[in-house]
Amino acid sequence: VQLQASGGGLVLAGGSLRLSCAASGRTFNMYGMGWFRQAPGKEREFVAAISWDGGSTHYADSVQGRFTISRDNAENTVWLQMNSLKAEDTAIYFCAADWQGDPIVDVGTTSSAYDFWGQGTQVTVSS
Repeated sequence: VQLQASGGGLVLAGGSLRLSCAASGRTFNMYGMGWFRQAPGKEREFVAAISWDGGSTHYADSVQGRFTISRDNAENTVWLQMNSLKAEDTAIYFCAADWQGDPIVDVGTTSSAYDFWGQGTQVTVSS
């Protein structure tokens, strides 16, 4: 699976952005999808994840209620809608794919669970 993230940019605090992650390949619906971010000088951290069928979602406490992850398996795309952005949301955002060969197993929330990564898209929130 190849992943291409887009939609990043510069936004004022309180504003919104919508990130997209387009996936190649025919097995997109077998992967849980996640978003992670990495700020300068910090480790990569989990942001949000969605199961292969969209039936399960998870969010980091820091974005709960502000960010929404969604997916469309027909379009091989996952989105991250980010509202009420804060300066601390500034980071490079990465999408990633977690193989869910067993649909009973939930999508992962740690980076080690993910098999494929996109190249990242920069989000800068100005205060």
